[in-house]
Amino acid sequence: MLQESIDGLAIQPEGIYVDVTFGGGGHSKEILSRLGPNGRLYAFDQDQDAANNVIDDNRFKLLPFNFRYLKRCLRLEGVKKVDGILADLGVSSHQFDEADRGFAFRLDAQLDMRMNQEDEFDAKQLIKTYSAEELQRVFGEYGEIRNARTLAQHIVAQRDSNKIETVNQLVDIIGSCIRGKRNKYLAQVFQALRIEVNAEIEVLKEMLLQAVEVLKTDGLLSVISYHSLEDRLVKHLIRNGVFEKEPEKDLYGRFYQPLKAINRKVIMPTDEEIKDNPRARSARLRVAKKIVE
Repeated sequence: MLQESIDGLAIQPEGIYVDVTFGGGGHSKEILSRLGPNGRLYAFDQDQDAANNVIDDNRFKLLPFNFRYLKRCLRLEGVKKVDGILADLGVSSHQFDEADRGFAFRLDAQLDMRMNQEDEFDAKQLIKTYSAEELQRVFGEYGEIRNARTLAQHIVAQRDSNKIETVNQLVDIIGSCIRGKRNKYLAQVFQALRIEVNAEIEVLKEMLLQAVEVLKTDGLLSVISYHSLEDRLVKHLIRNGVFEKEPEKDLYGRFYQPLKAINRKVIMPTDEEIKDNPRARSARLRVAKKIVE
């Protein structure tokens, strides 16, 4: 949904834009192709490998930081307000396909899953140190695994006598716990571990709230999410101005609603795009405009 997500930003040639998930640079290149000579694009990516994709363009700057520092980093660049922000959430194809990153259950490697290789905490340490209760929370909340308690207890029972340091070791250990389709179950397990290792939900909340702050009035936010946890946060923020709880209303029954949805229904990939890129099948695009400060 590259074209749809960039179309959603309604690029102004002289505007200032932010790509908070630079990755391979595909979205940034498309934004730059629509900017004029005085336009400006800032991109964020905490993965050191992203530096290999830096775009040689004087309108572009890569900021090698987690997007939770969106507002702070832009301020350091002298930017207080922007015209549009793009976020393509989830794991990049590069991260999935690099075996030594440990993101994919189909490729054996050390259990890592860190998006920032300078962070100390990885999936191996998570499996080794979390209690059964903590593991149950991770698998249940972030993987939506029905037998999360059984899985957590099984891992804790096995880890003292069996090494669980690689992808294959983990897959072998939890084999007896798999319910339903094997690949779907393993994908849920690995998603849960990745989200916890990188604190993805907390970081996403921080970024989205800052995005609302730094957008100009009539500025646009375009977000592609890949699982229900992410999409739910984006949807609730657009609809209610908050993530989980009911918004607080004033004496007239009104509540603070800084964003307005542009697309009435979530935008999904076409059958043709899914055929060309099966990983796109779970993608969901939401676009919103900032309507009040």
